[in-house]
Amino acid sequence: MASIATCFTLPPKPLPRLISKPSLFPNRLHAFPLSQTPIFPGFSSKVRDSRVSVTVVRASLDAVTGIRPGGAVESDKLPSDVRKRTMDAVDACGGRVTIGDVSSRAGLKLNEAQNALQALAADTEGFLEVSDEGDVLYVFPKDYRAKLLAKSFRLRIEPVLEKAKAGTEYVARVSFGTALIASIVLVYTAIIVALSSSRSEDDNRGRRGRSYDSGFTFYMSPGDLFWFWDPYYYRRRRVQTEDNKLKFVESIFSFVFGDGDPNQGIEEERWKLIGQYITSNGGVVAAEELAPYLDLESSGGTVNDETYILPVLLRYEGQPVIDEEGNILYQFPSLQRTASSQRSGRKEYVGRRWTDFVGGVDKYFTEKKWQFSNTSISERALVAGLGGLNLFGVIILGAILKDTTVAPVGFIKFITSIFPLLQIYAGSFFAIPLFRWFIVSKTNADIEKRNQARLKSARALESPDISLRRKLLSARDMAQKTVIGQDRIVYSTDRDLVEQDYEAQDWDRRFREIEKSD
Repeated sequence: MASIATCFTLPPKPLPRLISKPSLFPNRLHAFPLSQTPIFPGFSSKVRDSRVSVTVVRASLDAVTGIRPGGAVESDKLPSDVRKRTMDAVDACGGRVTIGDVSSRAGLKLNEAQNALQALAADTEGFLEVSDEGDVLYVFPKDYRAKLLAKSFRLRIEPVLEKAKAGTEYVARVSFGTALIASIVLVYTAIIVALSSSRSEDDNRGRRGRSYDSGFTFYMSPGDLFWFWDPYYYRRRRVQTEDNKLKFVESIFSFVFGDGDPNQGIEEERWKLIGQYITSNGGVVAAEELAPYLDLESSGGTVNDETYILPVLLRYEGQPVIDEEGNILYQFPSLQRTASSQRSGRKEYVGRRWTDFVGGVDKYFTEKKWQFSNTSISERALVAGLGGLNLFGVIILGAILKDTTVAPVGFIKFITSIFPLLQIYAGSFFAIPLFRWFIVSKTNADIEKRNQARLKSARALESPDISLRRKLLSARDMAQKTVIGQDRIVYSTDRDLVEQDYEAQDWDRRFREIEKSD
């Protein structure tokens, strides 16, 4: 692919006002007089000598990103999460997207979406299209995923690394559980050995040659440990979560460390929801419409000062506008222009009028509360009992080892060397859950406050007062949605410039009309 650096001189339309969208291009659009060297042949000298200012659009894949064909795989430089979300959004839109399409569907910042699209287009033989108003569209072949996979070693190795990471986490999880069993065995075996060795020398001489039988027998085959180690833990856990049944080793780890963040990945879903809501409502919304999806408490704002909407304005490059009645609304120009009018086949919680909500569709964003443990009460009691038994044994063993009559030889010497580790394990077995219980309680209290604030905002939208109703209607009146079809494309990077018919006579005619109007 040759490096493309083509300038287009596009005339402003007589009636519609061109809106400059700096977010679509790395460099802001500049106005240049038409006295420069003409790009399209056939324009009259009269037009070339005019001083009408027009918008110049530079459509250049190489110039924009610094990508050089045959160089490094640009997609490998992207964060894995950003790349995956961008590719999912491209698939959902049919392979022809604007930056706003990807940003709203993937919940990405506009600059993140732009960088990801440029990298993917360079690596998968995608191309750019430019509309008559300067919008840049990214078009990808149907097999772009296969092309990227064949080119990127990172994409091929990522599944292996993810499995290795999951395996490592699983080994750490089950090791902590099996360590409880091992600790109990070692501690009480050491107690028995220490007590037997502390008998008087006379008693030992009288019983020399006789074996000591404590009446306690323990046997564990190394193969028994594999009974606890389930290699399909993560796959089976999804099913067991519904039944709240965990294996013994899993119950031990769950009691001590919990079961992870229940809201993992929820921020991604939140921004997807907000972006889709703005897009489906024509790119103009009131702050009250987004309040049910934001954190009013953590942002420090209230419904009156509207500072809580600042993160949305920064992410999607929105701007405040004033309607005829003096209400403040928020417009997102990049989300008002789309390459396709088709909706995603997946059901979204967005794009509905508040009065049209039906059952099964969330009216506001909800965070899940943390659970101390997904184990049942009986399982927690069993785990706590074993932990208590281990702690009691460690305390007794510590007192025995302080006795100078116990000779630190053989097995006792080994236990003495690892005894600090046994103490740390026994103490942390209850210290960690206790500390975690306070953290979980405080976290759930904060989550409840945020959920209640969003619920209150959602109810206000269900039954708006007169002023809010007028504000919402004004936002709907100002809403715009421009679908950029093929009929509006004036340039495409997949064809040579000489092959594209720009209808020079029509352009000349339009320039003359502009000149006459001046």
